[in-house]
Amino acid sequence: MQIRAGYDITYECAQPTPMLLSLSVHPSRMDDVAGPHRIVFDPPIGASEYRDGFDNICHRIVAPAGRLRISAAFTVRDSGAPDAFVPDAVQHPVEELPDDVLVFLLGSRYCETDRLSDLAWSLFGNGPTGWGRVQAICDYVHNRIEFGYHHADATRGAASGNIEQRGVCRDFAHLAVTLCRCMNIPARYCTGYLGDIGVPPADAPMDFSAWFEAYLGGRWYTFDARHNFPRIGRILMARGRDATDVALSTIFGPSILAGFDVVTEEVR
Repeated sequence: MQIRAGYDITYECAQPTPMLLSLSVHPSRMDDVAGPHRIVFDPPIGASEYRDGFDNICHRIVAPAGRLRISAAFTVRDSGAPDAFVPDAVQHPVEELPDDVLVFLLGSRYCETDRLSDLAWSLFGNGPTGWGRVQAICDYVHNRIEFGYHHADATRGAASGNIEQRGVCRDFAHLAVTLCRCMNIPARYCTGYLGDIGVPPADAPMDFSAWFEAYLGGRWYTFDARHNFPRIGRILMARGRDATDVALSTIFGPSILAGFDVVTEEVR
């Protein structure tokens, strides 16, 4: 199957403002992009590309004073298969984990493992390990948090999300990631495109989505505590410890988000 994806984002800046952008398709999916994949700036400006410490493709720009429109449109080939379901995937003892996944056991800006460790062990310490434990965490988070775009709060961490019991997709991901880490399961935050493919269309504007990956059985598997069932057509953009590492834009100065549109749909 083919998926048409892209975005159209506009910022207003009072002065020239440096920005870091994480808006590219992830390198692991770049071979699936049919045709060119490039970011268009209006007015035209220079941009330098680099790979961050998590192998995400990022861009550095200086937004001019006034309006800057940032857009992209492309098509991605996809297998059409849902997220993998591997219930016998095992949990590794910490001492057997590869060195490069250990960072995903640690607390981070929005994943406060120190504040949720006691809760995690009381909820999941006597249950299954491996895939069953991650699924139990997803079930808890799915039932704990009420989704709503009006619940968005850019400063909310996992501990607050658990208390307030409301949020958007990033809050589901942050809480699930944190609980996994508390239970010694490496977990990393993901952001990307997830359209209404294979499910009834949502009565809301399209947006980017957040989910997470857990390290089990020697590899990373996709989990989604918000939707809590295998989905079709994810297009990964970036991975990291939490939303800090994969922010669509990190802006070094005052700015206003003046426009925001995302497209993700199957090409029929």
